Amino acid sequence: MKYVLAYDIGTTGVKTCLFQIDRSISMLAADSEGYGLYIMEHGGAEQDTEEWWAAMCHTTRRLLEKSGIHPAEIAGISFCSQMQGLILTDKDGVPVRRPMSYMDQRAVEEIRKGIAYGIQIAGANVFKLLKSLWITGAVSTSVKDPMWKYKWIEAHEPENFARAYKWLDVKEYLIHRCTGRFIMTEDSAFATLLYDTRKHCWSAPLCRTFGVNPDHLPEIIASSDQAGFLTEQAAAELGLAAGIPVFGGGGDASLIGVGAGSTAVGDTHIYCGTSGWVTTVTDRQLVDASAMIAAIVGAQSGRYNYFAEMETAGKCLEWVRDHLALDEIGIYLEKKDISEGPEAIARSLYDYMTETVKNAPAGSGGVLFTPWLHGNRCPFEDPSAAGMFFGIRLETGKTELIRAVLEGICYHLRWMLECQEKKLKVSDTIRFVGGGALSPVTSQILADITGHRIEVVKSPQNVGAVGAAAVAAVGLGLIPDLDKVRDFIPVQSSYNPDPSQHAIYNHYYEIFKKLYAANKKNFQILSGREEASV
Repeated sequence: MKYVLAYDIGTTGVKTCLFQIDRSISMLAADSEGYGLYIMEHGGAEQDTEEWWAAMCHTTRRLLEKSGIHPAEIAGISFCSQMQGLILTDKDGVPVRRPMSYMDQRAVEEIRKGIAYGIQIAGANVFKLLKSLWITGAVSTSVKDPMWKYKWIEAHEPENFARAYKWLDVKEYLIHRCTGRFIMTEDSAFATLLYDTRKHCWSAPLCRTFGVNPDHLPEIIASSDQAGFLTEQAAAELGLAAGIPVFGGGGDASLIGVGAGSTAVGDTHIYCGTSGWVTTVTDRQLVDASAMIAAIVGAQSGRYNYFAEMETAGKCLEWVRDHLALDEIGIYLEKKDISEGPEAIARSLYDYMTETVKNAPAGSGGVLFTPWLHGNRCPFEDPSAAGMFFGIRLETGKTELIRAVLEGICYHLRWMLECQEKKLKVSDTIRFVGGGALSPVTSQILADITGHRIEVVKSPQNVGAVGAAAVAAVGLGLIPDLDKVRDFIPVQSSYNPDPSQHAIYNHYYEIFKKLYAANKKNFQILSGREEASV
């Protein structure tokens, strides 16, 4: 029996989890603490490395105290984190400026000069696009990509840029803080879009093309590789024992699938958190440019995650909570004061909402909801796309509206699932994870809408940390390899599709898919991107 410490580094807080590795991966205790996200003018979004580290130290000490586990019993440390941040450090690992979050959008001029000029395809210079696709299987066309943040610092803060020694992502900075080593895992390297997926190394041609100093790029390791050992100083600050092995871990998009137990070729999982996605494991690189789906490098060497993402999934439920449930559903009238308090109280509100709509009819009485509250990415990319209720009648009530939101999220997940099936076979049984999977009602609706058997693992909201523990367990030799992770992650509940419900949903699903095309121009007009014709 071994214990592994996993740090789940999110956008606004860290969740520190203690796992026992035996015949399964079991979470024994967890502790969390928030930190700042600093939104600035012109699209800036920054964080503070000292706040990250302080949150890690505080949660680690509290976790050890509540669990009763001695620091010397910890066999390994691993990370799951937000991705595509940019931390430039000096030779001592001290950041030359505050980290730029994946949300930072200041590099508008840098991306225009770097790729958005000349003969273009999909907004990118055709020659640079083709070179990038050939070498990496992807291309840096978003202002949020770390390459353009790097170029923004070079252009706007030359003194800081001159002090830069290494380019790190979020967990890579924290790994350096723990071990003193500069490394980057394969999935983080791919996220820079400078990683040669054919040769499994940094691409010198792309560095030259985009003006990146290759000396800034750290050594690349696998997620289950040991990055180093916990130093005396880091151990003293964290309240741990020096010498604990620290492993590479991975980004959230890589490790959530591992934590779901979906690691073999052909395994499919669906994630429903703030955003949502459908991912199928493949052993080859695939791209469907028409549907905005690509195979990205994951935690397993030689494997890719065919990844289709929607911008808002659980965020739609948050909107429902704030603007339908709390305003209108009458929770206080039933003396169920569940709208205030910490995470557990908020969770009970979601439970109450989903139970409220349990007995509403499939199809919500003909009401459809589009879950595009912050634009959409797949199977169409359109920042103007918006949410809407379609088909409201006099008999429509709030129960139908709330159920329609759940169904709308699931319709869209099915749409992405079917787009994936054009390129590969998705699994017949799908693992469902994230906060949305905590609801049996949502899980059954997903099964009925997709027509697939749905399996939910224990603590589906913590699968990122489970994935981090799993790659550490592989590195420690406690699990043979990531293909065997599924055996260590038991299913807690399963849901089979009801054929009669599936038939009803098929009818509404066909209408749902037509709503975007029918309203595309109106979305653009409402967003101010196009003027209405007179």
